Amino acid sequence: MSKIAIVTDTDASLPQGLAARYQIQQVPITVHFGDEVYESEVDLFEPEMFARIDKEGVLPTTAAPAPGKFVEAYTNAFESGADQVVCFTVSSEVSGTYGAALAACDLFPENDITVVDTRSLSMGQGFQVLAAAEAVAAGASKEEIISLAKDIEGRTHFYAALATLKYLAMSGRVGHLAAGMASILNIKPILTIRDGKLDMLEKVRTRKKAWERALELSQEAIGNQKIERMALVHSNALEEAYAFEKLLQKRVTCPEDIIYANLTAGLSVHSGAGIVGLGFVVAK
Repeated sequence: MSKIAIVTDTDASLPQGLAARYQIQQVPITVHFGDEVYESEVDLFEPEMFARIDKEGVLPTTAAPAPGKFVEAYTNAFESGADQVVCFTVSSEVSGTYGAALAACDLFPENDITVVDTRSLSMGQGFQVLAAAEAVAAGASKEEIISLAKDIEGRTHFYAALATLKYLAMSGRVGHLAAGMASILNIKPILTIRDGKLDMLEKVRTRKKAWERALELSQEAIGNQKIERMALVHSNALEEAYAFEKLLQKRVTCPEDIIYANLTAGLSVHSGAGIVGLGFVVAK
């Protein structure tokens, strides 16, 4: 039986302990403060990043990992005894990570490496990776693993409430005047994963109403189905995530184990601090 190693990137929002349990390698997305380069979840985490943004008033930029970082991950996998590698990357719609992971394969012409564009991000990507890792542990083939991940993609839903438009204004994605008006009106956009991107779904006034709407959308998506897996995703807002879960538990029959995940710096630099989201996979 072939030994299959799973590789992904830190935009999957997988908690490090969970990734370690399944021996999942996470290649770090890079964050650039001018000429200073940091690696998400290695030497830069959300609290420090937002503290620096707020102090300096400058938003960093993000970049896909260099192909060499995937070369390191693939090398580690094969040196650890793997016969095959399956790499799941953040959506190619939002990052060049998929291309970097593919480019790294050129250095392994004799090895079996498959790179999968998850067409998702955060725990939408993370759920696919976890399902793949569990399938590896159960003895599934590479083809079965990839098919399972794609099936998970179709059953995954994600809703999040943005806390502020401040950071989107800093990035130029939203005009400062529009962001200022939104702040005055206390508008909290609802985000979802659509067509491989984190997209604005609705605009709601006040955090309370935004959370309520996120719960309503989740209930509609769940319907009469059971939830196979669930994650609460936040950006530097753990207490808010706990508060959201209390509301969630009153409305939805949740799995026994709910994953708490940081959005991670490679993604949250675009959404800003304070975002709270719910991702889940409905059962077939």
